[in-house]
Amino acid sequence: MSLVPYALARPFLFGLDPEAAHELTLGSIARLQNTPAQCLWSKPRVEDPVTLAGLRFPNRVGLAAGLDKNGRCIDGLGAMGFGFIEVGTVTPNAQPGNPKPRMFRLPEANALINRLGFNNDGLDTFLANVRQARSFRAGGGILGLNIGKNAATPIERAADDYLAGLTGVFPHADYVTVNISSPNTKNLRALQSDEALDALLGSLTRHKAMLEQQQARRVPMFLKIAPDLDDDQIGVIAATLLRHGVDGVIATNTTIAREAVKGLPHAEETGGLSGAPVREASNRVVRALRQALGPAFPIIGVGGVMSAEDARAKIAAGADLVQVYTGFIYRGPALVPEIGRALAGR
Repeated sequence: MSLVPYALARPFLFGLDPEAAHELTLGSIARLQNTPAQCLWSKPRVEDPVTLAGLRFPNRVGLAAGLDKNGRCIDGLGAMGFGFIEVGTVTPNAQPGNPKPRMFRLPEANALINRLGFNNDGLDTFLANVRQARSFRAGGGILGLNIGKNAATPIERAADDYLAGLTGVFPHADYVTVNISSPNTKNLRALQSDEALDALLGSLTRHKAMLEQQQARRVPMFLKIAPDLDDDQIGVIAATLLRHGVDGVIATNTTIAREAVKGLPHAEETGGLSGAPVREASNRVVRALRQALGPAFPIIGVGGVMSAEDARAKIAAGADLVQVYTGFIYRGPALVPEIGRALAGR
């Protein structure tokens, strides 16, 4: 049971630079997870099991990738009641990301802008952290590992980075997410175009089949896409997913649109906008994907989930599961069981 109301901690954290607050929080969780101090933030997990892509999720509420890029807080975050946690994005080699400052709060809009740029400690450190996690998965939690390309890798060689990432994370993942939709790595979103996506997914699905045969385990692979897609683009992506037998899709990443925050401080900062302003764009993509992919194809909905009502709307649009990130920053751990209870009908 949580002993520290987030409402008391938030003013202090929001008084810090956003990235400094982020690092302070993760550092504290990393040090204190799996100790008695974990009771300071723990929440009971709502039991509402659902099977998707062959995996049994304890409930429908997940943490989106990007919060714990290096996978160092899996157990501590898992104690907050999540049914699944996605960590990363990890790239084959360590990289610092974009220059600071690169994260901005827009509290009037319940939003964030970030241009972090896949800052992470590289695949080897990431995997060492993942191997150390124990209590979350021992309790039935599902762990997704999110892979990307290094900024220094030319876009025409992007598949090499994704294949290296898939090979590295495969033995340790419950599912793998291929992130081609961050706006903060140059030309990355070009991989969503029809020919580039077809080639990339062809390479990855062939490699995954080989890994599954070699290691005698099945690991679903999801694709994470952007909210800034028109209906024709969504249709092409849906057809490509089906053609290559990809196991699911995560919709969506952050947006480059700014109409919803126009005139607010930091609104014109370069980067991806997340939180409440991306909610409707994300739901639109989820609806279009569900229509194109049919009733059985796994869809994880993320973007603008700030409340239980937002989560229900995401499910109504066609998502099977939801993920939170910015809502979690603004609302704290209490948001997780709140959404879990709502989606379980309690």
